[in-house]
Amino acid sequence: MGSIEGDSPVQLDTVLESLGAFGKHQLLTMCMLALVYATNSMYNVNYVFAVEDVNYRCKIPECEDTTSVFSPAWLNASSPEAAEEGVKQCLHYRTLDRCRFNNTAPAVPCKDWVYDVPNSFVAEFGLACQDWKPPLVGTVHSFGNMVGLLLQGQISDRFGRKTAAVFAGTMGAVLGLTKSFATSFWFYIALEGLEAAIGDALSPMFMLSIEIVEKKRAVLFQMILLNCYTAGLIIMPFIAWAVPYWRNFLRVIYAPTLIILTYSFFLDESIRWLFSKGKKERAIKLIEKISRRNKVEVDRILLDKLDYTDEESSNKFNDRKLLVKTFKSRIMLQRFLVCMVWWFTITLINYGMMISSVLIDGNKYINFALLMLMDIPANVFYWLALSKYKRKMPLISSFIVGGVFCISQPFIPKGYAWVGLILFMAFEMLATFSYNIVYMYTSELFPTYTRNSMHAICSAMGRVGSLIAPQTPLLMAYWSGLPALIFGLTSLLSGALTLFMPETARAQLPDTVREAETIGRRRKKINSEEVSLKGT
Repeated sequence: MGSIEGDSPVQLDTVLESLGAFGKHQLLTMCMLALVYATNSMYNVNYVFAVEDVNYRCKIPECEDTTSVFSPAWLNASSPEAAEEGVKQCLHYRTLDRCRFNNTAPAVPCKDWVYDVPNSFVAEFGLACQDWKPPLVGTVHSFGNMVGLLLQGQISDRFGRKTAAVFAGTMGAVLGLTKSFATSFWFYIALEGLEAAIGDALSPMFMLSIEIVEKKRAVLFQMILLNCYTAGLIIMPFIAWAVPYWRNFLRVIYAPTLIILTYSFFLDESIRWLFSKGKKERAIKLIEKISRRNKVEVDRILLDKLDYTDEESSNKFNDRKLLVKTFKSRIMLQRFLVCMVWWFTITLINYGMMISSVLIDGNKYINFALLMLMDIPANVFYWLALSKYKRKMPLISSFIVGGVFCISQPFIPKGYAWVGLILFMAFEMLATFSYNIVYMYTSELFPTYTRNSMHAICSAMGRVGSLIAPQTPLLMAYWSGLPALIFGLTSLLSGALTLFMPETARAQLPDTVREAETIGRRRKKINSEEVSLKGT
């Protein structure tokens, strides 16, 4: 990036620095991004409460009555002994297999059931004795999210961060509200997958958030937004507690994001993306608009000298070719493979931990909120650690230490359960800390014109972890500590692979494959011939 006066190119970060990091423009943008972050966290895991498991039993006509525990036919028997025997039989029937009338051979299958919560998701769709169906909602959401990330990355890199975010945010709200009116289980499943695929605005919004300010301010900016994301996770269980009917719960959490449609008028595009697409005139006008809004002066000579390096300006490359060009680089491919392992690990662990939180004894709403509350110090620690210790060492440390904590937890003696709980909570903090770094780290490893696509592909491939996470509790049938052991081993593997990744903290965000490949190396002098090529 840059045009040359002597040997000193003008960097875009220099202009972004002059615009300020927390001026009126940035604060207004942050408020709009905050809504997306807070609501998106709810959309990813709302099925934990909307599709909650409820107890049910076989309905026995002789034992049912709307006014009493047992039918008057039993209670008004010919003798007290007969009535007592009838009561005992009904009590016995209610303890039998909930999918059949009795335990004799041949068993009599149930045709109707009584649900503890008659208006629950499971009851309204008649999912008794189909225990595989409720978890399918989470699996379909994760799969749809995996496909959607690939789509969102392409849309964001081709049409802009703003366009992708407004489209996804609006569709997410519409499809989420439509889910609340679903009349069948399979219609709900279809809407769940579609919403996850085209209604996730977080990916383009994240790219916009790190490109709106100079790089050294991006971590602080992101830390604030991550706490908005965490706030959504903390608030969600209390909404579910206050609005227990699943249809109303969905309407309450999805309705606010209809406002994202208005972002078409108020949200500005990423300056960095505009330059990467050769839209220099439009980018300059946006810089001037921001400078007026923030009441700062930007040197016009500086703007005239600013010349963003991009490969598309020569019209020799389209979006698909640029993506292929990125993958043809051996260095880019190696980074991509490591990033996939990172993403698999963090999604497996984070989704596994959230699912486990509602299985802990006690109030599931408070348990969930308390576990998510641990993300706040993790977010602050993320900002402090990356400000002082760059990217690589904090990530290695969090993966290694977290892995050791997780592997140790199953071996804690039963008499010291509180130690295991402390390790569980500490691992949750480290898992969130790792997640935050990986989100940022991945975005800094690839060139601008394919940054969102590469970030989305890594994230999408890693979503295999979130597909597996709902099944990890089943492993406890073999050994109660097996899920924790798997979480710990994958964390240790990710920490080891991080040793081979370059440090990105002090490097400019790369705009081309050539610039991305040189991250981590000593800066070399670029001769005039390389400058004229403007890319690889």
